[in-house]
Amino acid sequence: MNQPIVFLGPTLSREVAIKILDADYRDPAKKGDFLRLSQATDERKFIGFIDGVFLHDYPPSPIEVYHLATRKNIELIGASSLGALRAVELEKFGMKGIGKIFQLYKNGIINADDEVAVTFVQDKNILQSEAMIDIRFNLFLAYKKGIIRRESKIMLAKVAKKIYFPYRNYEDIIKLTQQRFPSIHDELEKFRAYIMKNRDSLKARDAIKLLKYLKTTTE
Repeated sequence: MNQPIVFLGPTLSREVAIKILDADYRDPAKKGDFLRLSQATDERKFIGFIDGVFLHDYPPSPIEVYHLATRKNIELIGASSLGALRAVELEKFGMKGIGKIFQLYKNGIINADDEVAVTFVQDKNILQSEAMIDIRFNLFLAYKKGIIRRESKIMLAKVAKKIYFPYRNYEDIIKLTQQRFPSIHDELEKFRAYIMKNRDSLKARDAIKLLKYLKTTTE
């Protein structure tokens, strides 16, 4: 069987991805990518959709992804980022969604595009900002580990959400929270030290789930 195609950008490094699945890895999906695929082949094909562009170019629209998802020879799977968003929109038309972020969107717990949106260096797929969903995830982990209190977790999340997504980073979030809520200075310093060494990514975890699904399905 042909290699699965996976649209992958800054959510997970190629080095990690290749160790999990031998695939035809492509840059974050943009307008026209799926339309070309839907017209290119009649062969059985598995396509994983993780990352798409947000600011750098036009992303694949739901109608474009629909044309690919409804092809009988195509299994289209989305997760983590724009792939999860499109999977929720197109699940009833045959696109499969995988992972926690897909479920959060599907269940209406989150609904904004900016929860998964980031900016990145295109040529190297290096993150320049933090996804809101990953910020929430790391705040939750810090709370569970006793680094911050629940109230502080909520304060940090509110401050982060008000920052335009290309500019979200932990240093600015902590600084702005300190200015607004000076009484939690000590907790913020503990969180600063914690996040420098313990940053995790729900988006990356879901991307790994998608790759493992493809590996099991295509073996």
